[in-house]
Amino acid sequence: MASNEDLFKKIISHAKEYGFVFPSSEIYDGLSAVYDYGPFGVELKNNIKEYWWKSMTQFHENIVGLDSAIFMHPMVWKASGHVDAFSDPMIDNKDSKKRYRADVLIEDHIQKTEDKISKEVEKARVRFGATFDEKMYRETNPRVKDYQSKIDAIKHRFYPALDRNDLADVRLLIEELGIVCPVSGTKNWTEVRQFNLMFSTQMGSVNEDASSIYLRPETAQGIFVNFLNVQKSARMKIPFGIAQIGKAFRNEIVARQFLFRMREFEQMEMQYFVKPGEELQWYEFWKTERMKWHLSLGIPASKYRFHDHDKLAHYANAAADIEFDFPIGFKEIEGIHSRTDFDLNAHQTHSGRKLQYFDTEANESFVPYVVETSIGLDRTFLAILSHAYREEKLDDGSERVVLSIPAFLAPIKLAILPLIKKDGLPEKAREIMEVMKYETRCYYEEKDTIGRRYRRMDAIGTPYCITIDHQTLTDNTVTLRDRDSMKQERINVSEIPGVVKKKIAK
Repeated sequence: MASNEDLFKKIISHAKEYGFVFPSSEIYDGLSAVYDYGPFGVELKNNIKEYWWKSMTQFHENIVGLDSAIFMHPMVWKASGHVDAFSDPMIDNKDSKKRYRADVLIEDHIQKTEDKISKEVEKARVRFGATFDEKMYRETNPRVKDYQSKIDAIKHRFYPALDRNDLADVRLLIEELGIVCPVSGTKNWTEVRQFNLMFSTQMGSVNEDASSIYLRPETAQGIFVNFLNVQKSARMKIPFGIAQIGKAFRNEIVARQFLFRMREFEQMEMQYFVKPGEELQWYEFWKTERMKWHLSLGIPASKYRFHDHDKLAHYANAAADIEFDFPIGFKEIEGIHSRTDFDLNAHQTHSGRKLQYFDTEANESFVPYVVETSIGLDRTFLAILSHAYREEKLDDGSERVVLSIPAFLAPIKLAILPLIKKDGLPEKAREIMEVMKYETRCYYEEKDTIGRRYRRMDAIGTPYCITIDHQTLTDNTVTLRDRDSMKQERINVSEIPGVVKKKIAK
């Protein structure tokens, strides 16, 4: 585990040093769990957004886009349930003075027991080889059965206690399970209390006239309140989807782990409106479709897994997370939820406006059901960055750090590098830059030795470098270098646009 923690620290340090992510307001000692994206970070982030947006709105004829405001009428959040119920159970350790989410402490305890089961299963798989029957082993092995019964007993008590807001029983469960503070190692806990996650502010010119409004804690409600506007103006027929990318804000109790849990973050969401009764088949469709999208990023399937929810939100009749194997372990990167008709019905009730779809073929009106796909942009950024980060020892004994970001997502696609700063090489390199900067995102550099410049480009994930040398002036060829293999080939200057376009295409 220590090596993973060390890796995570290296990734965070690399992200700052090479202009991907900076702590916000750093000259004032920063602001907890808020980050700024630097020159190369913003390029990578925009490339992820563009790829998701294309995948949703361009590749699906029945999905259209929306960009709703961050500020919304306060009744939106009353109708959605956020004003009354958008909170997490909070607990403090009196010795370390550290604050935790009580539910996460218990879920981490469950996960440790599940990890023990996984270890037993893997040992048995090695022992029995091809004849191994995992299902039978899980059902018959006494140790595995004992672990599973402990998990079931915790869930049977824990989730109902959360549902009825029995915080005293949640604290009692933490005590009985012997859960200790990760920092102090003690069980000296405070009571559990609820902590509302919404940021509120005032809108109005003077305090007396101002009304309380909220920074949105999610982007989905902007889609729901615009359901009819979008459906009618874009002439959409069910089933259809509305996609949106936007900022959301949550006053997290525990906002740690770099970009994984932030107070200001960005979501890429799509709400898919369907006929009641068809929602579960569309839920399965979107689970499959979204996993395909993640795998299309060039990351192996072993880094992802589905986690079906044991405890469903009050609005859902099915829910699953796609989890990614971060250096901090498997964590949620995207949620797929069958939200039923809860949201549209709630807004219909609170606003007094009908939010129904008229089916001309069946000659009937109904409130559609919704299947949601919601992916964290910052978490996707972190997943790509952490998977791409590599430290390599080269044949000559030297080392390099390389970000093997897929070429189509890389912040800079092509570096244009004159071998030296004289003999007409910079002038020739500038000619190539003038052509290529209109083709793709390029970076021109002539400072330092060519070897150092290559290392710098490796470190920011640039997939291809073009080097202009003295031979270029005689035969109009350049060296094209591949980031991952470090192989070099000579190509004609006239070939550069076509070759590069082909190599960075998705």
